[in-house]
Amino acid sequence: MDTPRTDARLLDGKAIAAAVRVEVAAGAADFAARAGRPASLGVVLVGDNSASRSYVTGKEKACAECGLASRELALPATASFSDVLAAVHALNADPAVDGILVQLPLPDPRMEQAVIEAIDPAKDVDGFHPLSMGRLLAGLPTFVPCTPLGIMEILARSGIPTRGAHAVIVGRSHIVGRPLSILLSRKPADATVTLCHTATRDLADFTRSADILVAAVGRPLTITADMVRPGATVIDVGVNRIPDPSRPRGYRLVGDIDYPALLPIASAITPVPGGVGPMTITMLLSNTLLAANRRTANP
Repeated sequence: MDTPRTDARLLDGKAIAAAVRVEVAAGAADFAARAGRPASLGVVLVGDNSASRSYVTGKEKACAECGLASRELALPATASFSDVLAAVHALNADPAVDGILVQLPLPDPRMEQAVIEAIDPAKDVDGFHPLSMGRLLAGLPTFVPCTPLGIMEILARSGIPTRGAHAVIVGRSHIVGRPLSILLSRKPADATVTLCHTATRDLADFTRSADILVAAVGRPLTITADMVRPGATVIDVGVNRIPDPSRPRGYRLVGDIDYPALLPIASAITPVPGGVGPMTITMLLSNTLLAANRRTANP
């Protein structure tokens, strides 16, 4: 007799993010009562990229909903390197700003690393500063990049066991793959981690061995049904637009995995949208509150 098909458990990032935001709001209220001001996020936005504007607006709205303040410095696309650095330095010097976010990409990508390095590490709530990355590698207290931190929250709050598990991460960016590999391999997660990338030979051999599979490559349908071990947990970080004339905007969002094909194979899976995405903004709020508490504890 055939076993009835059971679809994977949905790892609802939107619901988990809502629970975390309740905790952040409570912490923000406590901070405001003690400090006499709200914890605050400063944002530098350069240019008129519609996606960047949308992201920044969403982050500022999320701040307001959790009782955090936000300050935006908007610069034109023609802003010079010196102009962008001046905006960052202004936020560094503002005692009422606890965390700083420079919205990427910048119109001139060649600026990006130097601009990130100009952020005061005590306000580096994106976790991209070299000092933050180095402290993460050394296992010291630091700001963790928001998407990997959100993934760890999804796993923990969903009861997905990591100790002794084989975690395979496809994608080695400094934003997701590399920091996530550190988080999963260190205590208390204690997973065994394989980090795959464009030069990995026989990718499917690695992905089929995963207890936890994370796809973070930015390319639709990278992970197909034949690449996943039955019962694996699958975390989809990708957000890709593909044409869809039936949608009002002419496109729809998909991840890096073949989601419908993996539903009857995986034991647990994140959707796109509604999976990792909501957690990224939520962990930015959490990091901003963390920065505020650290700065008032060590003025």
